[in-house]
Amino acid sequence: MRMGSSLSFVRNKFAEYYRSNSSFIQPPTSIEKREFGFLLLKERFMLRHRSFENVGVLRSFLKTTVPSDAYYSGAYYERPEEKMEEKGWLGADLIFDIDADHIPTPCDKNHDSWVCKNCGTVDKGLPPEKCPECGEQKFDEKTWPCEVCLETAKAETLKLIDILSKDFGFSLEEMRVSFSGHRGYHLHIEHEQVREMDQMARKEIVDYVVGIGLEATLHGLEKTSFDNRSRILVGPNLDENGWRGRIARGTYEFLLTATLEDLKRIDLKRHVVKTLLDQRESLLESWKEKGPWGKMKNVGVESWKKIALHGAQRQAAKIDTVVTTDIHRLIRLSNSLHGKTGFKKINVPIRGIEDFDPFKGAVAFKDGSVTVFVSDSPKLRVGEQIYEPFKEQKVELPTAAALLLLCKGAATVVE
Repeated sequence: MRMGSSLSFVRNKFAEYYRSNSSFIQPPTSIEKREFGFLLLKERFMLRHRSFENVGVLRSFLKTTVPSDAYYSGAYYERPEEKMEEKGWLGADLIFDIDADHIPTPCDKNHDSWVCKNCGTVDKGLPPEKCPECGEQKFDEKTWPCEVCLETAKAETLKLIDILSKDFGFSLEEMRVSFSGHRGYHLHIEHEQVREMDQMARKEIVDYVVGIGLEATLHGLEKTSFDNRSRILVGPNLDENGWRGRIARGTYEFLLTATLEDLKRIDLKRHVVKTLLDQRESLLESWKEKGPWGKMKNVGVESWKKIALHGAQRQAAKIDTVVTTDIHRLIRLSNSLHGKTGFKKINVPIRGIEDFDPFKGAVAFKDGSVTVFVSDSPKLRVGEQIYEPFKEQKVELPTAAALLLLCKGAATVVE
């Protein structure tokens, strides 16, 4: 974000929001035991180790300080204002972060870009492991929210909800889901039984959710005796619980639409690929009984292992694993503004998440307009309005759309 009039405009709008909407700022439970952190707009400095005795003091702080971003700890502390080693950790909520930044999507090349910090090489999409020109591994990234990546993040959130409810037994009432205000969703569980879990216990949950170390042969894929004479291959069924059923459903969904290239990509042999494509109809019919595991000639146990593993990966929830295992993590404050978009972090009813539209529901500024000069921006939607890409253009935009561009550093206010 550029300094000067553009930064002043953003700060004034953020200040206006917190003056008018401070009563909607939702405090975490046991607010006095939480650490708070704030990214300051002008200084771009992270102010941490703050605490508030009640929500009134917190709301007053937001109105006077006007941060770019406001966070609180998932952890509970005896002394939240002290240094980390002196805080007196009492426990932490279980938090999941689903972010499009960690999910490969076909839209990355359309709206995301990176710049090598060493040589200045620029390209579209996600950054590589190393710069192709100089080998450096540090990049400045610019990512944008779009329909595709946010729908992808929502789909991963729905997977996570399904796993936590069906496999771990959490009720929907015990889970709170929020749109982050940028490119993803947060899922928060405050249940007392999770509060005292250490990092290793949380890692076990993470490994289960993302399907780390899954072996199809430990989830029902095996050769078994038949009539005491021969051995046949059997596998998990669609209606089974846990990862057995997820492996079966993932396999079914994959084979339902898999192309020649999809099957080659998981390293299947040519004759196996041909069999699967030629017999797709009978293969899908076989799921009405016990699945296709032992019914496809030329498709042996090693091939099915590869297919089942790929099916499992499709069923796993893609989360930011570091967030869940970090017992000191700061998480964005509900109904606060996101400094990269000017949108709100907003709670989403779990039973209504499929119908939630972040480009409408998270818009914080619905009145007014401002003229900005846009250097470069991709196709965007804010509210009902779709904006085609801008390049070196002066344009008058509704406040919410202008703020998004200003917060992304893609525009400046025209005096």
